[in-house]
Amino acid sequence: QLQLVESGGESVQPGGSLKLSCAVSGTTTDKAAVGWFRQVPGAEREGVLCISRTGVNTTCDTSVRGRFTVSRDNVKNTVDLEMINVKPEDTAVYYCAGVYSLLGCGCHEKIYPYWGQGTQVTVSS
Repeated sequence: QLQLVESGGESVQPGGSLKLSCAVSGTTTDKAAVGWFRQVPGAEREGVLCISRTGVNTTCDTSVRGRFTVSRDNVKNTVDLEMINVKPEDTAVYYCAGVYSLLGCGCHEKIYPYWGQGTQVTVSS
């Protein structure tokens, strides 16, 4: 099993930067793919980026391309989401999720059985 805990959410001004971190613990965490998702009130949770066990990234939301990146440190057991040039429409609760996977990673929430509790990001002037 995996346990995931997000941190780093806060209020930031448009154009600013922010880094979210997902601490991953449990069994063989280096064999897990991790996805970052976000959700706004009244909407479904949507994939943002994911990273495979080998560090290959997949962009799930094209609106973040060139602004958000995901990386993982299998020694520290963390997966970070780095956000630059944030926009008001990036405001959401951000979640990280994990799945044991041999191949790649996925953008659909249904494939991830393990979830963090979420962290709020607010982009506003």
